Amino acid sequence: MKKFKNAKVLEGGEAVKSALSLAFTALMLTVIQPPVNWWPLAWVSFVPFILACSPQTKPKRLAIIAYTVSLLYWLGNLYWVFPITVLGWAAFCVYTALLWPILALTIRYCIVKKIPLFLAVPVLVVGTERLQGVFLGGFFWRFLAHSQFQNTTIIQIADIFGAAGVSFLIAMVNGLLAELILDAQRFKNIFKISNLIKTGLVGIAVVATFVYGRWRIEQSDKFIETGPLVASLQSNVPQSVKRTFQADREIFDDLMLSSKAAAEAGAELIIWPETMVQATLNPDVWPFLSPTENYEVFDKALREHSRETAYVLVGSYGANIQPESYWDISLVEHNSAFLYTPAGQQYNKRYDKIHLVLFGEYLPFRNTFRPLYNFLMKCTPYNYDYSLGAGSEYTIFEITTRQSVQPNTYKFGVIICYEDTIPAMTRRFAMDEQGRKRIHWLVNISNDGWFVRFKDGKVLPSTELTQHAAVCAFRSVENRLAIVRSVNTGISCLIDSLGRIHDGYISASADFPTEAMNRQGIAGWFVDKMPIDKRVTFFSRHGQWLDFCCVACLIVSIIVLVLAQSGRVRRLTIHSSR
Repeated sequence: MKKFKNAKVLEGGEAVKSALSLAFTALMLTVIQPPVNWWPLAWVSFVPFILACSPQTKPKRLAIIAYTVSLLYWLGNLYWVFPITVLGWAAFCVYTALLWPILALTIRYCIVKKIPLFLAVPVLVVGTERLQGVFLGGFFWRFLAHSQFQNTTIIQIADIFGAAGVSFLIAMVNGLLAELILDAQRFKNIFKISNLIKTGLVGIAVVATFVYGRWRIEQSDKFIETGPLVASLQSNVPQSVKRTFQADREIFDDLMLSSKAAAEAGAELIIWPETMVQATLNPDVWPFLSPTENYEVFDKALREHSRETAYVLVGSYGANIQPESYWDISLVEHNSAFLYTPAGQQYNKRYDKIHLVLFGEYLPFRNTFRPLYNFLMKCTPYNYDYSLGAGSEYTIFEITTRQSVQPNTYKFGVIICYEDTIPAMTRRFAMDEQGRKRIHWLVNISNDGWFVRFKDGKVLPSTELTQHAAVCAFRSVENRLAIVRSVNTGISCLIDSLGRIHDGYISASADFPTEAMNRQGIAGWFVDKMPIDKRVTFFSRHGQWLDFCCVACLIVSIIVLVLAQSGRVRRLTIHSSR
């Protein structure tokens, strides 16, 4: 009896130790990301997690503890989603929390089978990060790599491996450190030949990453040329104000004043944030719209503003006519980008956002499961179905500027809102079907006014703003494309093809911060020269090959783990029956 009690005490002690270790990892994973930016901790953040996956802890108990800590981690760190969609916030956190038990159990299995952790951990970590992008349309957020966005030298390997390569390297260091600690706990010689070899291999990977990064940075002057003057406008309108549609004219007039000031500063392309022109701007659908709307007024003002001035790119709504029957038609509305030219005309194409945000931009099950759709309607911030239609074309805009006597022609693509977090989106814009680079830069227009609070006349930003900018930086490195961001409430900035978020500018509105990360909860504009990188990357040509390899290995690991567990249960059943 006493022996049984001692075993229970030991199991309870292991459970508490595992919970504390996992909580410590959750804490470190929280503070390594913006705005805290304690990025060095990323290189040790998963060590407590790995140590918690002790073979002495029963798998079921480990899974429960890992899920609980993970759920609390995601609920807390995605607090800014809660005011927008409680259901979406809860659903995503409940799903993503499942990845920690999977990671914990597969790491535990690797420890039991003595599989080298410096290889197993990075494969499993990158695999679980990629699986974040499976549910709810994909959410590529809070990766280990994203904590290193300011570590310019290290992140250059993203042009080969994508952001996954940086996560892989960090997880590899974590796996090695944990492996050495486990050996020390077992009173093994940590200086044995196998450990020295593992340390040497990880050291070579880190040094090679650093050398490659320095080489790519130092060679950049040979491939980067200066492009046109580009202006980015930033409004400061919380979504709670914007969605009433009561201030649409005031919002437009404020942005027009900023746009004219940017034009006077010499901007040749002026960029407005996502959907800040609250009107449907394509004239072919106007006969089907309410005559009280401001679509014609806004369109006319934009044509007059751009004429003989600059190219003006605005975030607005587009629409297509869709026949419902012989007698009836409906309008499918899009989240769109329109380009106005110095000829005072709309460009002959627009971009309709392809990757819509579930719950934010559309509601599912309208035509497939009506009861669930009706329930979801009750959980939204609106009293009507605000679902938009998804675009299908990766529109390329072309502009001609006159920086010198000889006109210069440039091409760019537009990614709207969270499309800049999805590696496949920017890659498809970057490359044509023949594997050639087809644009000179990317524009990201976004409305992060969803993720701020309005209190006592002031806009209070959330952590989403800085984290969004950090994630976007990796898209620049992956494809060697500069990105200019125009974001309602912030952070509007220029990110060069090395992933550096530029502080400063050539000219700007009064009191617009020179430090990019301080451009939160304010309005303003800046003008800067667009850097154009001629390099074509391995990642642009081949995509997320590392991510998918790691996901495949993770799936194989899960299958092996399940089979091993079922075999163990079967053996125990046979033994007990005897």
